[in-house]
Amino acid sequence: MPKSVLTPQAEDFPRWYQDVVAKAELADNGPVRGTMVIRPYGYSIWERMQADMDRRIKEAGARNAYFPLFIPESYLTREAEHVEGFSPELAVVTHAGGKELEEPVIVRPTSETVIGEFMAKWTQSYRDLPLLLNQWANVVRWELRPRIFLRTSEFLWQEGHTAHATEEGARRYAKRIHEDVYAAFMRDLLAMPVVLGRKTARERFAGATNTLALEAMMRDGKALQMGTSHELGQNFARAFDISYLSEHGRQELCWTTSWGSSTRMIGGLIMCHGDDFGLRVPPRLAPVQALVMVVKAGEGVEAAARQVVSDLLARGVRAELDARVDTPFGRRAVDAELKGIPVRVEVGPRDLAEGAVTVVRRIAGGKTSVPLGGVADVVAGSLDDDHEALYAAALAHRDARTTTVATIDEAAEATRTGWALMPWASLGPEGEASLAETGVTVRCLTLPDGSVPQAEDDPDVIAVIGRAY
Repeated sequence: MPKSVLTPQAEDFPRWYQDVVAKAELADNGPVRGTMVIRPYGYSIWERMQADMDRRIKEAGARNAYFPLFIPESYLTREAEHVEGFSPELAVVTHAGGKELEEPVIVRPTSETVIGEFMAKWTQSYRDLPLLLNQWANVVRWELRPRIFLRTSEFLWQEGHTAHATEEGARRYAKRIHEDVYAAFMRDLLAMPVVLGRKTARERFAGATNTLALEAMMRDGKALQMGTSHELGQNFARAFDISYLSEHGRQELCWTTSWGSSTRMIGGLIMCHGDDFGLRVPPRLAPVQALVMVVKAGEGVEAAARQVVSDLLARGVRAELDARVDTPFGRRAVDAELKGIPVRVEVGPRDLAEGAVTVVRRIAGGKTSVPLGGVADVVAGSLDDDHEALYAAALAHRDARTTTVATIDEAAEATRTGWALMPWASLGPEGEASLAETGVTVRCLTLPDGSVPQAEDDPDVIAVIGRAY
């Protein structure tokens, strides 16, 4: 394996993270504090995330739409808890076109309010329900302590918004997004184990009646919220008059949901799977699954490498050729390690003379000499194995750093290196408030079998406690 050019994780994890973002060419700081420029390689990872998530959302019945970036200030004030929750993060436009605006406009921090306005317009009868909408957009939340991908003043995301005739219908749909879209996506594409649970009243989304969350453990033992699905009850329906004429001829208020995931998932990908040599991108996600590298110029070498690329593409492997022999091979190998490309196929004159190439696996590690004609089979066969190995390693890491505790002091101690599990009945809101003063939070409430509790007062509910990004 090439020599690492990164700060070791054990020495300085935040610096390691910044090194990976920069040296793997994922993103750069934008010109305005808290903004980011996503570079082509980072964006190619986001595009694959977006495409897979979009497919799952559509399979759940939602359709894509687009709503304005600017929201009248009066819209946010209609739902008091919502505006109170977001007011510290709002970016407000007071002047435009060379003059002061009659009413300030908010640069969207989320779109419940503006979408609620149009849901009210589009919903007349029970026949119009459920109304299932999603949008891919950027949002702005003025961030005081920015970190690329994790917390930026502007970021990319999808936000879903739905209206239903019944509370049960809204609850089922929020659960479907939580489990069948988000959790499945993170397991199947990101190879990331997540804990599914509900947020406590203290931690749930402003204006929601229930927030379902997915929490993942990073390599330093901290938690990262990877996505949320919210039941909004009738709070927004009441504020925006989202109502319908029922089958019985009565005017009824709708029950609504909202749910979202963002470019924060790229930060999670880095910190969950990365090592001291850079990214390790799950093979199903990787934009380039196999990089075929010409080690050194020689008769027939580039032609052989091109044939390997062709064979891999024919097997459905996303493959590219690197024939830049004017750039030192060691530097190119380091770059491939940094970017976490799952497989390198190295083709050089010496290997070719023996009718073989060298296959290097980023996740499993090690180098193997493979006959030229068998490369496609070997590489294609390794991808699923490496994907599952990455998931298993992340799960083992989480389990090793999760401790069952009985007291608040034990919980605070355990969260120095990982997570604590504690009966919610023993902790309660008062204990939660006490922990919060030390920077420790209840990430979610779950049940021993990994399912989501229907209510906080279930005696079997477990609090997942940790320090968060």
